[in-house]
Amino acid sequence: MTAFPNVGHDDQLTIGRLLDRPLRWNPRQTIVYRDLEYTYADMARRVRRLANLLAGLGVKPGDAVGFMDWDSHRYLEAYFAVPMMGAVLHTVNLRLSPQQILFTVNHAEDRVLVVHRDFLPVLERIRGSLETVRKIVVISDGAAGDVIPAWAEGEYERLLEAAAERFEFPELDEDTVATTFYTTGTTGDPKGVFFTHRQIVLHTMSGIATLAGFGDPISFRSDDVYMPITPMFHVHAWGVPYMATVLGTKQVYPGRYEPAVLLDLLVKHRVSFSHCVPTILQMLLGAPGSEGKDLSRWKVLIGGSALPSGLAQAARARGIRVTTGYGMSETCPILTIAHLKDHMKEWPEGQRAEVTVRTGIPLPLVELRIVDLNGVELPPGRKNVGEVVVRAPWLTGGYAKLPDRSRELWRGGWLHTGDIAYQDEEGYIVITDRLKDVIKSGGEWISSLDLESLISQHEAVAEVAVFAVPDTRWGERPAAVVVEREPFKGKLTPEALRQFLQRFVDAGRVERWAIPERITIVDAIPKTSVGKLDKKRLRGEVPA
Repeated sequence: MTAFPNVGHDDQLTIGRLLDRPLRWNPRQTIVYRDLEYTYADMARRVRRLANLLAGLGVKPGDAVGFMDWDSHRYLEAYFAVPMMGAVLHTVNLRLSPQQILFTVNHAEDRVLVVHRDFLPVLERIRGSLETVRKIVVISDGAAGDVIPAWAEGEYERLLEAAAERFEFPELDEDTVATTFYTTGTTGDPKGVFFTHRQIVLHTMSGIATLAGFGDPISFRSDDVYMPITPMFHVHAWGVPYMATVLGTKQVYPGRYEPAVLLDLLVKHRVSFSHCVPTILQMLLGAPGSEGKDLSRWKVLIGGSALPSGLAQAARARGIRVTTGYGMSETCPILTIAHLKDHMKEWPEGQRAEVTVRTGIPLPLVELRIVDLNGVELPPGRKNVGEVVVRAPWLTGGYAKLPDRSRELWRGGWLHTGDIAYQDEEGYIVITDRLKDVIKSGGEWISSLDLESLISQHEAVAEVAVFAVPDTRWGERPAAVVVEREPFKGKLTPEALRQFLQRFVDAGRVERWAIPERITIVDAIPKTSVGKLDKKRLRGEVPA
């Protein structure tokens, strides 16, 4: 068939298009931040005001704007206003060291910084070394008194109020870079990843299709109430605020993560959908007063690291529906979600629960393979373990200003995740370890994630991390550090945990030689800047 010429409008997949639907669907739907509650129509007006404010500060298409704020309605507005101008939103990782923050701001070539007053001490330490920043705006967040330094352009809300409400956003090419942020590795400086308008729009639509189209054990729809508990500086809070906006859901932004505040917001606003790393869910379940809160309507997507079976059981005991998602900073991020297939809904509860702690099924448009060291795709099967490689329309094109690292990331035309996994008989991907964390003992591979999941099922275990330590005989051996639940403080012993693991040996779930001889009870386990278990630090702290 002869192709018809394109005589109509050349539609581009740009972020501004994501605002069209909610403003028609339910412009009176609300967005909440602390005691503030306003509508989607209000948000759209503030997006235009923010664009005018930034343009008045000299921001032009292609310029980077750095944001340093807690999770808030302001951040949501920046998700739209900055890219819609043709500028690049740099979501600054607040948990990096001051010197790392300085590196990322200079490397991204931020022209304007918008900074919450809580981070002014950090900014004061690095301000003299900023190379490209020309203007700084301070968010006072309703604090009493004048907290605006003389070198700042002014206070965010006052400047926004003075900005014009009309703004003509430019027509953009969908391949225009929209956002950037920096991911930390085991060595070297943070690496910048970047995403275009097209990539974010496609990730948004595929995420909605998956979360709204497959409902067991969790779904996400327009009638949900959404509260992110993944920092908005980290991969666009997994891209879910964009999905929530398209759906026109009520959105609740908690600011700084404080367990009592989070729990109160969950109950007050009847929050029904969130996403977080396992440590946040563990923190909320163990927080003082948590037992008295009704969380039975809450659905939680867990990512960032594996969902331990013990934590999943504790959540379900409170009526919380949980499942697992998988992705990484370089992948925008969601690649898979563990929904139940129709025939699984008749399975016993325990068997169904096991599915939700797997890594899941790839989203629409995601090509995912498990490959061996030679790049050859492996067939399904628990013993066919290899690296996860992936292709999808929303993966970063590489690392900013690092061509060699970018080529390594994309070698062979596939993005290499560094995650080790197998595909089960149902087609679910099951991550067994990070390539850098896998334990090789006596020539055999031991999965730290499997061991963590088993140990987590002991009633006294609040958190656990398993990692490799050098061994003169076997090369490496697994070691475990464990945090006790509050009621069991001082009562748990390493020997009791080894006896507990013996039941899994007897059941054939794990080999006897994989059980850690070295188990240490600790007060806390170190975390990375995004709340993951910091195994690199653990390996350095535990003596050989």
